[in-house]
Amino acid sequence: MINEDSTKQKHEQKKTVSFSSMPSERKINNASDCISFMQAGCELKKIRSNTRIYSRFFTLDPDLQALRWEPSKKDPEKAKLEISSLKEVRVGKNTETFRSCAVVDQICEDCSFSLIYGENYESLDLVASSADIANIWVTGLRYVISHNKQTLNLIDGSQNALRTTWLHSVFSENSKASNGIMLEDEAVKLIMQLNHGLKESKIRIKIRELQSNKGKLATWVTKEEFTDIYYDLCTRPEVYFLLVQISRNKEFLDAKDLMFFLETEQGMINATEEMCLDLIRRYEPSKQGQLNGNFSIDGFTRYLISPECNIFDPEHKKVCQDMTQPLSHYYINASYNTYITENTARSPSDLLGYIRALKLGCRSIELDVYDGPNEPVVSKRNNVTSPVSFNNVIKVINQYAFVTSEYPLIICLRNHCSVGQQKVMAQKLKMILGNKIFAEPPNSTQRYLPSPEKLKRKIILKGKKLPQNIDLAEGDVTDEDEETENSRSLTDTFFVAKRTIHLCRELSDLVTLCKTVQFNNFHNSMKRQKYWEMCDFGEGEARALANEYPDDFVNYNKRFLSRVYPSNFGFESSNLNPQEFWNCGCQLVTINYQTPGPMLDLNVGWFRQNGCCGYVLRPAVMRDEVSYFNAYIKGIVPGSLPQLLHVKIISGQMFPKPRGSGTKGDVIDPYVYLEIRGIPADCAEVRTRTVHLNGENPIFDESFEFEINLPELVTLRFVVLDDDYIGDEFIGQYTIPYECLQSGYRHIPLHSFTGEEIELATLFVHIAITDRRGGGKAHKRGYSVRKGKNTIKYTMLRNTGIKVVDDAFKIAGQPLREAADIRENMQNAIISFKEICALAPTANLTQCILTMSSRLLNNVNTSTVTLNMKDKYPYLEPIGTLSDVQKKILSSYDQVIHEARYLIDVADTIYDKIMQCWKSGLEFHRGIHGLAKKEGLKGAKINKALENFAWNITVLKGQGDLLKNAKNEALENMKQIQTACVSCGLSKSTSGSASIKSK
Repeated sequence: MINEDSTKQKHEQKKTVSFSSMPSERKINNASDCISFMQAGCELKKIRSNTRIYSRFFTLDPDLQALRWEPSKKDPEKAKLEISSLKEVRVGKNTETFRSCAVVDQICEDCSFSLIYGENYESLDLVASSADIANIWVTGLRYVISHNKQTLNLIDGSQNALRTTWLHSVFSENSKASNGIMLEDEAVKLIMQLNHGLKESKIRIKIRELQSNKGKLATWVTKEEFTDIYYDLCTRPEVYFLLVQISRNKEFLDAKDLMFFLETEQGMINATEEMCLDLIRRYEPSKQGQLNGNFSIDGFTRYLISPECNIFDPEHKKVCQDMTQPLSHYYINASYNTYITENTARSPSDLLGYIRALKLGCRSIELDVYDGPNEPVVSKRNNVTSPVSFNNVIKVINQYAFVTSEYPLIICLRNHCSVGQQKVMAQKLKMILGNKIFAEPPNSTQRYLPSPEKLKRKIILKGKKLPQNIDLAEGDVTDEDEETENSRSLTDTFFVAKRTIHLCRELSDLVTLCKTVQFNNFHNSMKRQKYWEMCDFGEGEARALANEYPDDFVNYNKRFLSRVYPSNFGFESSNLNPQEFWNCGCQLVTINYQTPGPMLDLNVGWFRQNGCCGYVLRPAVMRDEVSYFNAYIKGIVPGSLPQLLHVKIISGQMFPKPRGSGTKGDVIDPYVYLEIRGIPADCAEVRTRTVHLNGENPIFDESFEFEINLPELVTLRFVVLDDDYIGDEFIGQYTIPYECLQSGYRHIPLHSFTGEEIELATLFVHIAITDRRGGGKAHKRGYSVRKGKNTIKYTMLRNTGIKVVDDAFKIAGQPLREAADIRENMQNAIISFKEICALAPTANLTQCILTMSSRLLNNVNTSTVTLNMKDKYPYLEPIGTLSDVQKKILSSYDQVIHEARYLIDVADTIYDKIMQCWKSGLEFHRGIHGLAKKEGLKGAKINKALENFAWNITVLKGQGDLLKNAKNEALENMKQIQTACVSCGLSKSTSGSASIKSK
């Protein structure tokens, strides 16, 4: 039931905003449809400077020679724009007119476009009523500009010959009759085979509609009717617009087009023509396309929806993180009440709970063990249903422990048995699990737990332990029973005597690395707790500690394991929000796997990022022995800079009706809700408009931008909901860690409320992360564009109040400022270059060079510059006279090269200075307490001095890493620019005009 989904309450007040998808009368299948629409005309907003916005009716002349608008005070012959004067069509708000408009923030980016015309590159800036209409005008006008006088001939369909020929051949191969017709039933079946998921009823309605328009009704269809029906029902307009854009106004892609798309949009490095030809052979349905190396829209659509264009980075489908760190440096996938299979506390115990959890990659499972009639049983306390035999549970664990992951499994033994049955437990554990149990005693000379790599295929028992220095066969230990702790928390009765249990030595000796102890406070724990001891925290207690002592909690979790369990006061097995405890470094945040909903989605999605092995490495700032991290500091993570995440939700495919929805017909009104979770500064929630009465291919075309301060702790949850629901609004969801995002145009497979993938149901999105190559992932955890942030916040060191320490840190002030300045200058140069090229912030340098090259042509289409490599830097030298526009764009390009060269030249020297200060600071770490006392600091002042010391160390290490990444990225940018210049024909050895025209 969707009322268990917490998102409902959050967005319910934002009830529906009307947004019509592509109406049937505006169905776009090809360039001819775009041109016909423009010739019929529509209203567009004309943007002028300041706040002046005019509504005008725009039309394209029948002979395609001019664009006209009315009403106008001008002579009708002057209220027009000659197509021959058009230089380019820009998408988005990327002109000076848009940027200077006082209400620019109120104008939709996806509905905006500009026509650039004349030798001085003047602009006519327009806004459509929807992204659909903007796409039609942009595609149609680019097509007209590109093909000029040939366009009228192309409208007849020769451009789309590849697709038409394929459909005609498919029709002929499947038609039993030789007279060019096919029975309606056969045609319906064939179209459904060609486009899985298309409803039979919709095909038959389209056949009736087409035949009715022709004044006939028959039980057969012709070849032409079959082709028209397929075009109307199986063309995704958003994919068509993308294909035309990539192909430079053709209606198919060749291998070079596809390679350019893979490199610039999809972030693929080292794409080759051979690779692209192989993709065409595998996904293009027409034999002609396969032979000629051409992608029709059908082949391109099949490729885009294939696993190769999934949003999830395949690199993360295998273990890809360092597994040699101490166990306490990882988040560990942990289940709660593992033996329960339904979402109520009184549901029956079942072995299936263990099988499911282990198959999903859980590395911490629970056993509540009680005395049975003859041997121990696993059950919830006072459970009226039949318990499960302890023996059978251990057998299942032995069978499935390492099926999904080879990394260590922690068994949390909650022991409520008598000594006699404890001995049986110990015997069963040793007999069934054998040498899988990690039995080595802790090494007292170590300070940290062993690594997951060292503990591969080992089972670690967590529980109470008798003192090692007392030779007792059995003894009393305190029992921090979770139900008792929850009751105490509920009644605020903190003076109830602790329960004790009698523990036998045989069971005690099986507990080695995870001895359970009572938490007192962080000060005492840091002084007295052994690294192999761990504490359990109820949800309420953990939240209080996280809110009051967030940095202490992080430091505690660097050395010790902590386990957080939900406070279940009622009968429902509700889940806590694991994110708030991950933010404090808590490793084992337990989840009721039997309770579906957003928290389970978050947990399952989070642990996908390291091959589903059950372990995720925490961010370095939460692992380094000397570092400062507080999740609640607004927007500032020392040593880190925010990244800009751009998400465009384009369309949906084959959304099912909500499973629990009432009887309101099969139609749905879908919208998409996007939730971002991470540290508080990164959390955000947005939703698209609603698309009415369309669950098959709703077009959303909405863009969102988010500032991400700590990417390594961020997850995105896409939820599709029905805005006109009865009973249930939930359609599907997908949760993905930020680090697993693939950039570019991607499809997202939707999952049901209970976690199964929904067949054919997907979201089509575009993802870009500013400063990653092609929107791709060049350097993980790299630096990014700042967005309205004060530089000094990220580089400012704090006074500790200890003179000798502050003097050592003071030396770093200058190199830190220099490092920030050269990075910022580099970023500003790139941003300015993108603006001059009239490209969005998400564009990459290859796209900038391509745009720039088209403007560096003279009247005879010859390049006015040439590439000259000086000291491995790609300089562009003028040939002859440049126009003012050309001088301006070349000057911006030169600034990018200048800033990159300077950064690369000085980065190592500045980096060495910063790291030397970092090393000098670390030398004070062991004696910092003594130095603070010598300065006369006491109590809270000592704590503040330690906090500021850790802050400074973190800033120095982080800023050094950022500078190193900045240099690597600058070097990569220079290679990218050189390659792009050569491919665009700007090198001396290449004919400029030929190369540019081919692009």
